[in-house]
Amino acid sequence: MAVEVRRHQFGSGQGKIVLLTARDGLAAQVGHDLTIEVSRWSAELEVADDLSAADLFVRADLNSLVVRAGTGGVMPLTDRDRREIAVTARKVMRVDRHPEATFSAQGLKPDQDGDGAITGTLTIAGVSRPLTLDVTRTGQDSYHATASVRQSDFGLKPYTAFLGALKVSDAVRIAVDVELPPGVLGNGAGGQAGDGAGGRAGGRADDGAGGQP
Repeated sequence: MAVEVRRHQFGSGQGKIVLLTARDGLAAQVGHDLTIEVSRWSAELEVADDLSAADLFVRADLNSLVVRAGTGGVMPLTDRDRREIAVTARKVMRVDRHPEATFSAQGLKPDQDGDGAITGTLTIAGVSRPLTLDVTRTGQDSYHATASVRQSDFGLKPYTAFLGALKVSDAVRIAVDVELPPGVLGNGAGGQAGDGAGGRAGGRADDGAGGQP
């Protein structure tokens, strides 16, 4: 008997994806560690009826980058600074030619506590690399996931200024928070895996996906 697959869709209406960048170089003290939100994204989660496996596919619109905060630095960021940083980040990520980043993973199998790892493929600027997200269950149907990537692995050159004295770090940490409809992965309290857009997701990426300090 064939196992039925149920599809659950969620996206930016239910949460957020955030990139966090960090400063590097001799003049790092004059720059900012940035919080950059991907304000438009969508995801589809496929779960078998027996909850034995799940596939995930995420699309992120890189034209929707918004700078939410900047910490450190000599002066606080102005609204104009935030807009200019977002433009710079899109240039670094070659969004004019590759407006979308994607992540796909197959066979997601959380342990009995909902923790585990999701291994898949991240594609940025037309370059695909393997990525593993470390997942922790934070609530009845909510999860927190983290990973690290390097901009240079995707052919991207981190932002620099002052003849290289100030730059954005190459390493990028990604964090995702998601809240799924009850029981989707079989560990909610009495939930049934129904179709739903009840997720809330958020992510952060540390150390530099092309933000301007």
